[in-house]
Amino acid sequence: MNDSAPERRRLAGLLAQNGVLTSPWLRAAVETVPRELFLRPGVFLDEGGAWLPVTAVGTDPAAWLKTAYSYDTLTTQLDGHLTADQVSDPVRGVPTSSSTNPATVVGMIETLEVDAGHRVLEVGTGTGYSAALMCHYLGEDNVTTVEVDPEVAARADTALETAGFSTWTVTGDGLLGHPRRAPYDRVIATCAVRRIPHTWIRQTTPGGIILATVGSWGYGTGLAKVTVGDDGTAEGRITGRSSFMQARSQAVVPVSGDLSARTAHADSERAAKVPPTVLDEWMPAFIAQLAAPGAHLVRAARSDGTKLRYVFDPERESFAAFTLDGDSDGDGDGDGWSVRQGGPVALWDDIERALTAWHAAGRPDITAVRFHITARSHTYWIEGNPSLRWQHRLA
Repeated sequence: MNDSAPERRRLAGLLAQNGVLTSPWLRAAVETVPRELFLRPGVFLDEGGAWLPVTAVGTDPAAWLKTAYSYDTLTTQLDGHLTADQVSDPVRGVPTSSSTNPATVVGMIETLEVDAGHRVLEVGTGTGYSAALMCHYLGEDNVTTVEVDPEVAARADTALETAGFSTWTVTGDGLLGHPRRAPYDRVIATCAVRRIPHTWIRQTTPGGIILATVGSWGYGTGLAKVTVGDDGTAEGRITGRSSFMQARSQAVVPVSGDLSARTAHADSERAAKVPPTVLDEWMPAFIAQLAAPGAHLVRAARSDGTKLRYVFDPERESFAAFTLDGDSDGDGDGDGWSVRQGGPVALWDDIERALTAWHAAGRPDITAVRFHITARSHTYWIEGNPSLRWQHRLA
């Protein structure tokens, strides 16, 4: 087997050069922990919509290491069960586990502000590589990592043991934390959550930090960093864009069936003031989730090519259905789009009002979002804009 030390040093140097890697202890971890151990039995590479299986066995060792130390996210599981050693030809499927690109992994650990002696809870073990980086500095007894998928957890545990870290690898729902090993000084999630679970706050020491991607869409999500207070609340901000697979228990179920039948009984119809295509942009998508929590966007088209958009909120049994006039490109200020709404909540009214206020405020970036968490509610706001404030009460 080829020695991967040169590749580890090259990766560390590239991360440092790009301003991602700044802590000496973390650089030492990147230069020491062999990432290839955490990619067994193999990975899937995207080839124009199909997934090409690549494994260490049967692949040129130098080519395998080049893949293992690429700057990309590497998919390690499809459809909740398929691994690269089970197939030989390109396949189609939905990624359900991956080794996140090193820049994101290292950047998040840097943002977590880990210090010697800290006890860390990681939610979403994945391959185990990020847990290994933290174990290298903190020691294996100070890192607890939780993975919901038993097969993924077993592979990560084997990889960690092979790398020399007998850490606490737990199989279970990470949204519940792991109270047996609490309290923690730091909590880091490598999956996206709709909101920060209060269980994490309860299991974190006052002054401790929680870092997680919030949002339920495949885009329009943000990296939340919160500090836990003495009174069981937490306050923080969105530090930037972030994209991770959704926590399994919160994964959005695709809207199926006849969409026209699901939206047949509308309570109102009008011209849209804001085109639904604005939700293709990151920050408007994030704002929409604040204004209408639980809603998600569906794109479709009729057989004649007419563009359609839908916003559904299954829990509140509400919808907004959009149709574009054939003579319009739909890129203007709502020109050409009509909206039909039905159900107890006028979803597009709420989203449109928020987007209009956001635009009037100068289109602030996602990093302007602040929030406060209690056991009963999550409150979000954009500084200096009283109209851009949302409170989500918990059931």
